[in-house]
Order: sequence, then C-alpha cells, then structure tokens
Amino acid sequence: MVGVSDATAAPQTDLSAYTTLRLGGPASILTVATETQQIVATVRNAPGDVLILAGGSNVVIGDDGFDGTVVLLRTRGIRVVESHEESVVVRVAAGEPWDDFVAYAVDQGFSGVECLSGIPGSAGATPIQNVGAYGQEVAHTIVAVHAYDRRTGTIRVMPPAECGFAYRASVFKHNDRYVVLEVDFRLARSSESAPIRYAELARNLGVEAGDRVALQQARDTVLKLREQKGMVLDPADRDTWSVGSFFTNPVVSAAEWTGLGLDAPHWPGDDGSVKIPAAWLIERAGFAKGFAGDGVAISSKHTLALTNRGTGTTGALLDLARTVRDGVREKFGVELHPEPVLIGCTF
Repeated sequence: MVGVSDATAAPQTDLSAYTTLRLGGPASILTVATETQQIVATVRNAPGDVLILAGGSNVVIGDDGFDGTVVLLRTRGIRVVESHEESVVVRVAAGEPWDDFVAYAVDQGFSGVECLSGIPGSAGATPIQNVGAYGQEVAHTIVAVHAYDRRTGTIRVMPPAECGFAYRASVFKHNDRYVVLEVDFRLARSSESAPIRYAELARNLGVEAGDRVALQQARDTVLKLREQKGMVLDPADRDTWSVGSFFTNPVVSAAEWTGLGLDAPHWPGDDGSVKIPAAWLIERAGFAKGFAGDGVAISSKHTLALTNRGTGTTGALLDLARTVRDGVREKFGVELHPEPVLIGCTF
C-alpha cells in the first residue's frame, strides 16, 4: 500500500499519517520494519494484537486507533527469480509500492499487470484483496505468496490453490494468521499488453475487446482514466483522500437477479452468478457525486469513493457509508458490502 508517510525513525503513533483517508487514531506501539526477518521477529514477539500496515490505502481505522502493535512495512525489492524464453517470475517485497512494480514491469517488457497501473498500495497487499481493475486481477499472474504463518511459526510458500482467490478476497483477508512477506508474479515477455478485456479501456484505446496494445500505451491510458476518477493519489485533491472504491459490486445468483427485476447493467459470472455495478445502484438510489456528510462526502469524481474532506472522522465516514448502504437496500433490495478492511470499527 503506497504510504502517505515513509518515515523510518521515530514514527508518530497517530495512524492517520499512514492511511490514504488521513483518518485513524493512535497505535499503542508503532514500529517500522525494513527487512523481512524484522517483520517476522516483530510479529512473533509482539505482545497482544498486531496490525500490519503498509500504505493504508485499503483500510479504515477507527478514531480510537489500535490497541496493540502496528508494524509499518517498508521492505523493498524487485528481482527476477526465474527467466524463460516467453516468461519471467518476478519476486517483489511486500512493502514495495505497487505502482513502482508495474512501472518496472512495463519498462522491462513484462506483460500482465499493466492494466493495474496507478493503484495505490503495496505489492504485499495485492493478494490479500485480490486487487483488480480494468479487466486484470493479480490472481491472473501470482504464482506464489511467501507468508509468515503465525500458527506454525514458519514461512510458507503458498501456491494460488492455497490462497483462496475470489472476487476481492483471499485466504489472507480478515485473517491474521498470515503475514505476506513477498509475492511471485509470472509475467509474459512481450512489448504488448495482455488482451484488453474491459470495455471502457478498449474504447479509450480505440481498439476492440481482445486486442492488444503497446504496454506503455495501456499503462498511460489506465493512469489517465484513474486520474479522471480521482483514483490516483494526490495530496492536494481531497477526492483522492479515500480507500478507492468503498463498496464491492454486489454478486447475486441468477435466480436472485431475475427476482430483482432490475433494468441495470450487469455482467455474468462463470458460475451463473450476476455482478451488478454498485455505482449504478448508489446513483439511482439518490446519492450523487459530492453527496456530503459531516466533513466527508462521496467523491465529486467517482460514486464509489467515500472521501475525507479534511475535517472528517472515521465515525462520520462510516455514518455516510451506512446511509448509502441503507438507501440502496431500501430502493433495490440489494445489500452493499465494504471493500476495505475495517480496524477498530464496524459497519
């Protein structure tokens, strides 16, 4: 998770300094880990609860903070560990800023993560959330996650089958057993992108779905689209003081979809399920861009982003989220679920 602050000495304990929302109370103990073994030792020896925090781009921390040890991940490193004629395996440290890795891959002519450009966060956070955007998910390229298993006290190398990847989920999410240390990605050796799957991206590239474009062209176009939606971090732009999309797109069974009787855009899943865009539901339930609460608001650029306007609190942000959730439920009978991890607070 891309850090708001990369302090490595005498860090302040107020966690709002380390989240993209600029919200969150103090930690009882705060330590900075710059080496993998330091992460393991700190987690193993910490008294009480432990929170691993890298960039804070997908976490909502309560106003009372965290009563335990917070470990700020600041490990760095990108290296090729396997090289083949048509592909490579690249190992990335958990604390490495995600977009730095994407930029590296594009520069090296490694294809597979270019449509994930501009996503705030660290490489280690991506398997936890199974981060995805514009037709790509990290599950498409991850071949192993190196994780410290707090239950056994060992470091495990976990293949995708053990990671439990699902839509914005994995075995690592809402589970403090594992601490992600490094991630291995298999990328194609190619100057062209993976096939473009996302309709909006294809339109902006001027190509058909399934076509390929130059890696840098794909990256530049994704960055432009994200910037237009306030999804690229900018300290001067309060629309980026968020966790990105606050709600996941609801996924319902085919029978539930039929029963809803909605004339809404939707996408079929492989298992017969149907995914409904949360932004469509929110807007048509009466919550427009800019809809405001107490020091917080829906982004003026993107309906799914709930933002801190500079004077907000976590409590106010969650009140706004509940208002939106309840309005959608009342209007459509569809339940919205939060995408970020909630620490010291409930929704």
